[in-house]
Amino acid sequence: MKFPRRGNEQNSPSDSEGDAQHSPEASGESSGETRGAAADQAERRGYTPGKGRPTPKRNEATRGSRGPITPAPMTRAEARARKKALKAAKKNEPKMSKAEKKRAAAETRARASERRARMMSGEEDYLLPRDRGPVRRLARNFVDARRNLAGLFMPLALLVLLTLFMPPELQGVITLGMLVFLIFMIIEGIMLGRMISNRIRERYPDSDDTGFSIGWYAFVRATQVRKLRVPRPQVRPGDAV
Repeated sequence: MKFPRRGNEQNSPSDSEGDAQHSPEASGESSGETRGAAADQAERRGYTPGKGRPTPKRNEATRGSRGPITPAPMTRAEARARKKALKAAKKNEPKMSKAEKKRAAAETRARASERRARMMSGEEDYLLPRDRGPVRRLARNFVDARRNLAGLFMPLALLVLLTLFMPPELQGVITLGMLVFLIFMIIEGIMLGRMISNRIRERYPDSDDTGFSIGWYAFVRATQVRKLRVPRPQVRPGDAV
């Protein structure tokens, strides 16, 4: 029978001690590599460091922009007292009878109707800002004194909508005619804008309005139906302007 040597028994404890001594160093190196890889990965992902202060709450951020706020009632008795005071204030307000309400509504409608009538008649104080001034008045009169091809735009647009219920052959003919009309309308608009710009330069050389703005203003008015123009035309077709 053979027995193991004592040398092997003596060497085994030393080997285990050596492994135990090297294991902490190996674990330290592995943990350091893990932390380094995590840091590199965070940098690659665009990690943003903190701004060094907490984000303010909404009420703190808007505290300076708001006015004084009435503090909330501390007790139920105070809340009831506030409610009673609010009801008393509402009761003290003068109440209007039905007749007075109708009279006030009628007066409001009358004032609105008067303002609209004066605006439609062309009174300067009641016109919209876009229509005020002698330059805009001259442009309106110049357009209203002519018979413009662009005035047929809205009726023809309605006709194109009606073609949706017509046979395809008729739709193609009307659509082609509408395209030709649009080409002529654009040409007329360019000529109209140039004529009005020249007329305004002659009469109002110090005007700040550009030729494009006046030309566009006149073109938009020319595309409207004569009876629907605001303000109402002050001249008849063919009058000298």
